[in-house]
Amino acid sequence: MPTTTNTSGVIRLVDALAAEPAPPAPPVPRPPRGLAETPPHPGTGGPIPTDLAAPELLLNRELTYLNFCWRVLREAEDPRVPLLERLKFVAIVSANIDEFFQKRIGGLKQQVGAGFSAVTPDGRSPSQQIAECLQMIQELEARKTEVLEAQRAALAEAGVSIVRWKQLDAADRARMRAFYLDNIFPLVTPQAMDPAHPFPFVSNLSLNLLVTLHYRGDGEPLLARVKVPIGAGIPRFLRIDGTRFVPLDEVMIGTLDLLFPDMEIENCARFRVTRNAITEREEGEADDLLELIEIELRERRFAPIVRLQVESKMTPYLRGKLAAELGLDEQRDVFEAEGMLGQRDLMELAGLDLPALRDPPHAPEAPVDLLGERSIFHTIRDAGSVLVHHPYESFQASVERFLREAAADPKVRAIKATLYRTSRDSQVIKHLIAAALGGKQVAVVLELKARFDEEANIRWANRMERAGIHVTYGVVGLKTHCKLVLVVRQDYDGLRRYAHVATGNYHAGTARLYADFGLLTCDKTIGADLTELFNYLTTGFRPRRKYGKLLPAPKILKAALLDKIEREIRHAEKHGEGLMQWKVNALEDVDIVRALYRASQAGVKIDLIVRDTCRLRPGIPGVSANIRVISVVGRFLEHARVLYFHNRGKSEYYLGSADLMQRNLERRVEVLAPIDDPRLQAELRVFLDTQLGDARGAWDMQPDGSYRQRTGEGKHSQQQMIERTETRLKDATRLRRRKVAGIAKRKLR
Repeated sequence: MPTTTNTSGVIRLVDALAAEPAPPAPPVPRPPRGLAETPPHPGTGGPIPTDLAAPELLLNRELTYLNFCWRVLREAEDPRVPLLERLKFVAIVSANIDEFFQKRIGGLKQQVGAGFSAVTPDGRSPSQQIAECLQMIQELEARKTEVLEAQRAALAEAGVSIVRWKQLDAADRARMRAFYLDNIFPLVTPQAMDPAHPFPFVSNLSLNLLVTLHYRGDGEPLLARVKVPIGAGIPRFLRIDGTRFVPLDEVMIGTLDLLFPDMEIENCARFRVTRNAITEREEGEADDLLELIEIELRERRFAPIVRLQVESKMTPYLRGKLAAELGLDEQRDVFEAEGMLGQRDLMELAGLDLPALRDPPHAPEAPVDLLGERSIFHTIRDAGSVLVHHPYESFQASVERFLREAAADPKVRAIKATLYRTSRDSQVIKHLIAAALGGKQVAVVLELKARFDEEANIRWANRMERAGIHVTYGVVGLKTHCKLVLVVRQDYDGLRRYAHVATGNYHAGTARLYADFGLLTCDKTIGADLTELFNYLTTGFRPRRKYGKLLPAPKILKAALLDKIEREIRHAEKHGEGLMQWKVNALEDVDIVRALYRASQAGVKIDLIVRDTCRLRPGIPGVSANIRVISVVGRFLEHARVLYFHNRGKSEYYLGSADLMQRNLERRVEVLAPIDDPRLQAELRVFLDTQLGDARGAWDMQPDGSYRQRTGEGKHSQQQMIERTETRLKDATRLRRRKVAGIAKRKLR
């Protein structure tokens, strides 16, 4: 299709149909069964019914997430991925499993403990889900251990060694002992375990040593626990020299005589606990939400243990004693690890400055539509809307610049924002504070219950309030998950509202690691809609609010999506055409899944790019034959949510914060915003086509819930986006230089 390039470097398609997609690509040939395939979903081997209400047509939320972990682990063993990046993926899978136990297994165990016996839409009880999840995790951990051992050997060949204490020579041992004694030993506190010393508290995810010992000349066994003080500047892996490292726990085991002088060490084994992270109380019981969250955080620290990991060399007696002291069922709650405990700490080594073993360096480019020193508000006003794609385009040069200029611009009257997660040294919040101190009206809706970020958000809330920012915590009973900024500015023709609607958080760190979109716009209707939405968020009042373009949850979004699916069904039935293409992180809502099944039965072609959890089973004759599901895994975490409806040629594109999960659609405040500008629609079209056509990073979901990785030789879709962004910037810069040169020549005349 012919294209032209405008002076800003943005691709413009010639005719009104330019943003229309090509017909769906044929299914990718299946590679031979092997490493590039994940396990099938449990229970999918029997006959498949065509009754859409049948639970067999729905996969389980927890099990499909674990299947995603299998796909991530595949990156750790893919020879096309640089060695240290492969190590990073082992750390990521390990952290994912830790969080899975904290949130998902913890929640399921609470259901079992409460006697909750209702089954999920896929027909599983809480106990059955726990059993099937633990079986899959056991297989995943076994594979991960094999992968890590292979990686350690490959790293050693590349000159990066993780050695054990007994592998060090006398000189290395003396040097590491001296370093430990001077820099770490004062932080270590051994704790005896006997009738005079109660069993010590064991913190969540901490690495610990269980030491059995006795006095010389006295064979009575004694027991002690020693916490390995990782964190607060103390690394897990201590550098011996160059690129040789020894784990801190190895050094501590090798120098136990410092903690227990003149005593005989019988045995030392590592252990680690994981605590439940589900400690939420009912908001209606609290007079002060901030105080409620602080109570929940204290309770989480002492929450029940949901997993005890022990080294395989721990004796059965000590394992049983440890389980008993912690109040655990040894058969159900204790997990024996063959390899290293706490593999998430490998992220330390994955960050080594060894370019040959890392991905090529990537620096986000300046957005082509925001080049130059001109006011960002003038640029947005002239363009109408600007689309920014992170991490390919810079968060600092777009979002942070938007807020920085808003804080400094004397014509800006007010700034309103929602915050869910942000960075430790957040420039976003610093700009909001600067605006408030400068006399502007600033209001922030801060979500205190962003899991694992509650403490940081409490600190930011207090700091913003001291600066004069109006901080509210959203609507009781709903999480505020939408990502929004509204700036009210006195323009030459009156007040004008400028907005940012995003799929990702206002977090500069994750903006370099997560793939997200952001829309900068001065659309009048969107501005009016955001004013209405912020009024709802800051009051919680629920009058009949009207929205012209935005689709907010929980009131409107789900019903709107179901209506749009039904519209595509009507188009397919009457005109033989219907197409939907969605890019989301998760597809879990049962009503949405069944509506997609109905659409497939009616002949609607459906392409779904789903990162992790997916209840839907594609490719089933008579049910989902017209649906294909792919998952893209790569260097960056896919985080964008983009929805496309063909609408019989009148294309509709939406982006926003909501995944297609019941919690997002019914229990959170979310927003989808339309992308009306054909120029921006064309950008989203390129993105969707690139992901759907990815022959390197895409996985095709099978009817049984397994995934098969595409084995083509092409470039990963993320690499294609990197190169496309670089090319667009070069073209735009070249055009700007020519324009400047032309102006200079005219002046000389």
